[in-house]
This record gives sequence, structure tokens and C-alpha cells, in this order.
Amino acid sequence: MFDKWAQLKEFYQDLQDKVVSGQVSSKDRAQVQKDLSSVSDILHVHNELTSLQAELADAQAQLEAEADAELKQMFEAEIVDLQSQIEAKQKELDELMYPTDDIGARSAYLEIRAGAGGQEAALFVADLLKMYLLYAEKRHWKTNIVSESTTDLGGLKEVVVHIKGKNVYGILKRESGVHRVQRVPQTEGSGRVHTSTATVAVLPEAEDVDVQINEADLRIDVFRASGAGGQHVNTTDSAVRITHIPSGAVVSCQDERSQHKNKAKAMKMLKSRILAHAQEQQKQEQSQARKEQVGTGERSEKIRTYNYPQNRVTDHQINLTLKTLEFIMQGDLDEIMQGLLEQDRKTRQLHPVLANL
Repeated sequence: MFDKWAQLKEFYQDLQDKVVSGQVSSKDRAQVQKDLSSVSDILHVHNELTSLQAELADAQAQLEAEADAELKQMFEAEIVDLQSQIEAKQKELDELMYPTDDIGARSAYLEIRAGAGGQEAALFVADLLKMYLLYAEKRHWKTNIVSESTTDLGGLKEVVVHIKGKNVYGILKRESGVHRVQRVPQTEGSGRVHTSTATVAVLPEAEDVDVQINEADLRIDVFRASGAGGQHVNTTDSAVRITHIPSGAVVSCQDERSQHKNKAKAMKMLKSRILAHAQEQQKQEQSQARKEQVGTGERSEKIRTYNYPQNRVTDHQINLTLKTLEFIMQGDLDEIMQGLLEQDRKTRQLHPVLANL
């Protein structure tokens, strides 16, 4: 429980005084401004929370002293409303005090690939893509399909989407893993329920300072784009495939008319994939025990089941079952994401500024 609010206010004032008086060097200015912004947000939300708690105490005192039934009912309703506001404000404060890391704040690449199940698995990939695109729209994130491979029944063998916005990776990273669907396929005549799978991978968008790539380690191929895209499709070699020879990572992009633009996008995606691989290796090196755990959202394991006959979705990471499948497939993922974020929050560290007070 953090209880150094007086010290935090003094620290904030000291930082402000240093900036105003010019005591901060150009080298430290960016970090000081970042700390000022973080502490300002924390103090602002804490003050709002304190004010709401004072209002609640006052309303509870008036309720106890009030004899009139109608007024008591009014105070009871006010108390319920204040308690709801306090709960929401406390969560907002927790997010600021126990923030995701810088990587979590970034945009991300979402990759979905068909697993076991043939055509039905490919149709499930298309359903998952729609679900994530609708969820991104609700959060006001921008999406762009970088590459896709379609099937003749309207499914997708694989698809890569760039999702741009605040905290995209931090919110979506726990989606990585095997997603399982149980339903009667379109191609099934007997009405028997089949189980199919799709694999989801979420990669943080890399920045130039994260990954340095030697051009000599790359093999770049150009080819003609396929699928929807206008008159340029199948007429020019605008699509680009890049292979990183040391790691074996392969990416492709065909959504732009320009080969140059497709190459630039593919390079950015390649850096994100290499960064994600490096992060995974670092985690394994840091904790052998974590590497051996089951139920931590690694890509090789089942993380969620979508059961159509029972209108049920079960997230196995947090043991959450919801009977609202039709809404979830329309992008209503808030309850699942909130549960995953709550679990993730338990492992976060106190903001460095607060920890150092």
C-alpha cells in the first residue's frame, strides 16, 4: 500500500522548480519531463479519488442522521453512485501507479494462422480477424491488413494486421496462443460438432533503436500481389517478401501499390518479429521456472475455447466462462480483456518514481 503522498507532492514541486529555474541539463530534460507528466497524472487522479471518498463519508453520515424515508432513499442512491465512481477511479490510479512497460504502450502486429481443422480452421481465422478488427474499432485503434492468404470458401490460411494506437501491445499481448473452436462446420452434412484451432501471435512494433539488421543477412524477393487490390494486382511485381537468414524469419507485404512502400512495411514487421523473439529468449534465460510453467499464455498452448453449440467462450488463462459468444465475436471483448489485465497487473512493479521515494 503506497502511503508517501506528501513526499510525492514535494518531489513533484522540486522537479517543477528545477525545470523552471533551468537546473535540468539537456541530457536529462526528456526524462524529467516524462517523470513530471507521470507524477502529475498520479497526483491528479489521487486528488479526485480523495475527494470522492470524502463525499462518500459525508453521504454515509447524512444517511445515518436522516429520519425521513424519502431523503434516506436519496442518500442511499448517492452512496451507490459514489462507490461506483470510487471503484473506477481506483482502477485508473492503479494503472498509473503500476504501469505497463514502454513496450506495452506500443502499437502491434497481430498474426492469425489456421491450425488443425483444414477449411474450418481457415474460416475460424476469418471469424477471429473480424472479432479483433471490431474490438480495435471500439477502442479507436487504426488497423491495416499487411498480408493475407485466402481459401476458396472465404476463409484465411493466415493474416497479418498492423494495429496502431495507445497500449495496443499491452492490452493484446495475452491473446498469443492457440484458440480453439467447437462447432458444426459449413462442410459438415451430418451436423457433427468438430474442433478446430487457430494460432494467434501479437508482436510489439519495433523501433529503430530496438533492432539493428545487417542488410547482408537479408534475402529480398519481389512477386505479383494476389487478391483484392485494384488494377495493379497481378500486373506488377509490387509485393515484397523478406527473409532474415540468421533467424529464418520471413515476412511479406502486398497491401501497397508501391514496391518501395511494401519493402518499408515488411522491414518494420521483420524488426518486430525479431524483437519479439529476443524478448522471449530473454524471459526464458531470466526464469527457467517460468519456461516450464503451463498456463502462462505461451503460443504452444490452448488459451481460449469458443463453443458455438453452447454459446460459450472460456478463457483458460483466467478460468473465465461467458455465455455471450455472439457478442464476443462482434468485438465485445472488454470483460475478457479486463480479467487478463487484472491478472497481469498483479505482476507489475510500482512506478520507478514512487518506488524510489
